[in-house]
Amino acid sequence: MSTASSKKVASDVPQLRDSHTDDVQSGSFLETSNGSFDRIFGIETEYGISVTGTEQPCPAPEVARTMFQPVISRSRSTNTYLQNGARLYLDVGSHPEYATAETRSPLDALKQDLAGERIMIGLAQRAQDQLQRQHGSQARVHLFKNNVDASGQSFGCHENYLLRRQVSLDDVRRLLVPFLVTRQLFAGAGKVTRSGFELSQRADYLDEAVSSATTRSRPMVNTRDEPHANPDLYRRLHVIVGDSNRSQTATWMKLATTHLVLCMIEEAVEQGTLSPCEPYALIDPGKAIRAVSKDVSGQASIDVVGLADSDASMRCSALSIQRAYLEAAQDFVTRHSDDGDVMLDDAGQVLAVWSDALQAIETGDWQSLSSWVDWAAKLSIINAFKRRYVLTHESGSSPSWAQLKMLDFEYHDIINGHVFESMEAHHRMRTLISTSQIADAVTNPPANTRAHLRGRFIQAALAKDIPWSCDWTHLVATGLAETGEERHAEFEIMDPFMSQATPEFEQFIDTIR
Repeated sequence: MSTASSKKVASDVPQLRDSHTDDVQSGSFLETSNGSFDRIFGIETEYGISVTGTEQPCPAPEVARTMFQPVISRSRSTNTYLQNGARLYLDVGSHPEYATAETRSPLDALKQDLAGERIMIGLAQRAQDQLQRQHGSQARVHLFKNNVDASGQSFGCHENYLLRRQVSLDDVRRLLVPFLVTRQLFAGAGKVTRSGFELSQRADYLDEAVSSATTRSRPMVNTRDEPHANPDLYRRLHVIVGDSNRSQTATWMKLATTHLVLCMIEEAVEQGTLSPCEPYALIDPGKAIRAVSKDVSGQASIDVVGLADSDASMRCSALSIQRAYLEAAQDFVTRHSDDGDVMLDDAGQVLAVWSDALQAIETGDWQSLSSWVDWAAKLSIINAFKRRYVLTHESGSSPSWAQLKMLDFEYHDIINGHVFESMEAHHRMRTLISTSQIADAVTNPPANTRAHLRGRFIQAALAKDIPWSCDWTHLVATGLAETGEERHAEFEIMDPFMSQATPEFEQFIDTIR
């Protein structure tokens, strides 16, 4: 870590608007969420669409509408909730999107995310069958779980974390964003560009650290204040910096490590102490994330604010920042080792995998990560393709950028891709969730969040074929009851941790039966 000149002072940082924070009493911090660091997790994944093998062009919006015909038939809308508690909808730009049900652990969030893949594959397969009847057997639908299309347009994979309201947006900017910027060392999906290979698909599209903007600029954390819970106690941390991962382990690690960092931040805020990661606040987050993405060695140089008692900023590598967070997390887990409900049951395993990843990158052995780090798997495949190409073509020839880009896209194609699927089939990619567990998550919501109650409601409404609607916090049943009377029943679930039916909920369900 070296010293650089011109330290940026705090007054230079834009002020962040932060509603509700001042109204919360600091003493109530550990009273939220059952007196622990318990958290709600969720993932929103947008998918890209294209079609090949047709004589006539098939625009993505047309294919997306074909995909969603079963959804429209069922719900009379392209925006609906499913029996497993998740939300399925067609987003702006004709991107099919799946938002997982609320979960209590990264592993459960992973399971729900994989259920979303399975549901999307089913919809895409049905659309492909229809296109083949219209355009011939060569028609293929390609559904990409990635973040950049062939035109260079970016779309997102958003993570949601329930966060205590006492943690301010400035705390997020200073203490969380440096971790998010550098975690692409193990969480990046990898991207082929004309200028070379990059770790992250999203890095080139992100401008600010924390902002409410989504169109004029893309922040790493969006501040739109929609907690879907008691707004006096919680905020929903909407992280949009991450890539869509194919690797199960990468998705799990992305969520689990971020959870541990949030636990450390919450503890520091509650105790009024300085976080050990305070010196790593980034001076220019946009510049930093692009620099990290372009350097697979982890040695990209990043300007950080530095120590409070120093007048000079510091320059650190991405790897050294990640090590600082890892060491702080190791200390945190050790201090809370006897608190059974404070954090992850598998925290020790998370720390071990995290440490191994940083060690591999530091020693230049990134190839050893190809069994779970998406960018390492993809880069290994690309390098092997280049070697085979040289052996089978004239001396001095090499694959074109278009050929490499096609290989990149195929890694993310969940319906007609073969690259990633072959790796899983040959046990070259670690898996954490079985196919039977994924199938279960397609139809069943998590049993320990309010998604369980939402799922019960939707199942009952569908069984009776009555008009209904819902969102994350409200359930509404309408239409005629069996008595012929007009029915309108509502139920609100503001507590995302609520999973047990109350007498009031059972009475609400009885109005549907």
